[in-house]
Amino acid sequence: MTLNKGKVQGDWLSDPAAQKIFSLLLDAGYQAYAVGGCVRNALLDCPVNDVDIATNARPEQVVALAKAAGVKSIPTGIDHGTVTLLKNSTPFEVTTYRRDVETDGRRAVVAFADTIEEDARRRDFTMNALYASADGTLVDPLGGLQDCMDRRVVFIENAEARVREDYLRILRFFRFHAWYGDPAAGLDPDGLAACAELAQGLDGLSRERVTSEILKLLAAPDPAPAVAVMDQAGILTRVLPGATAKSLAPLVHLEDGLEPSAIRRLATLGGDAISTFRLSRKEERAIKERRDALENMTSLNSVAQLKGFDVARDVALMRAAIFETPMGENWINEIENAARQTFPVSAANLPSELQGAAIGKALAQLKKAWVDSGFNLSKQDLLRLLDENQSDDG
Repeated sequence: MTLNKGKVQGDWLSDPAAQKIFSLLLDAGYQAYAVGGCVRNALLDCPVNDVDIATNARPEQVVALAKAAGVKSIPTGIDHGTVTLLKNSTPFEVTTYRRDVETDGRRAVVAFADTIEEDARRRDFTMNALYASADGTLVDPLGGLQDCMDRRVVFIENAEARVREDYLRILRFFRFHAWYGDPAAGLDPDGLAACAELAQGLDGLSRERVTSEILKLLAAPDPAPAVAVMDQAGILTRVLPGATAKSLAPLVHLEDGLEPSAIRRLATLGGDAISTFRLSRKEERAIKERRDALENMTSLNSVAQLKGFDVARDVALMRAAIFETPMGENWINEIENAARQTFPVSAANLPSELQGAAIGKALAQLKKAWVDSGFNLSKQDLLRLLDENQSDDG
């Protein structure tokens, strides 16, 4: 635990680049606090990847101070109070205290605020409304520290009001529980009730925002309990029609130490993620390869040969989870063996009378026969088989 006499500690905070950004603001008479994820993760002994800083300095003041100190500033979200400062190639998002003026469930109109309490109240969960000064001293305006230490994902003040401000918080509620919540304690009842009651608000969100949240959720070490509750509450099928959480827990169990894969897990949920979500071409291809092999019951040897070890391994795990079948004692070795086999026939080995599409067709037929034989047919065997087939066709 990195809580020591009301302080957080870590390389992310003592880093000279971070301290330079703090000093830049503090020496000019402004307030400056690390806020949100970096403080939460430090308290929970989770990796800290980004350092966000909240201040009462206005954006134009932050830019002026950075220029005077020779620190590069980027107006990444200056209209909403955010300036990214680059020090030693490390980005720090510096955001002016804000309060919500108007919200419509998708975006908020914000105004700059003067106090840390106002800034804290516009955040989503109590564990995200924690601040730390440059020396690590904790500031807890809304009493969220105990929730954080107890791994309780709780909306700030009124759950329904927080969800109505931004319906994406429904998905964030489940994502944060998967990453930071206590599985044994379950989800906060008030938060869950608000999410279930207001689930229709998800329909108005962009595909990009929904996709990003779902992929982050599924990348958690074990998202199965949170996704199961999503399913029970009707939220999973709201964002991904046709999906079911039934096979996710068995899949996570079977993964047994494998690096979590949001794509493997998304493909296991079912539903048409490719048309529903906004995925990259690489992600779409990965899902399609796995779903096609699963639905066509393609042999794992063939999948390993045509698509590679990773795809075949995922298909094997998905089949076992979805159809509740055992994996077999040497399944991973068999897939590895299939993936490293080299097909002994090339186009140059085929009879010269075969041209154009006939070459591809012949190679595909021979490769299937080779895979079906357990890779035992030699080049001579395969060419003899081709000759026999041609004779039969003639």
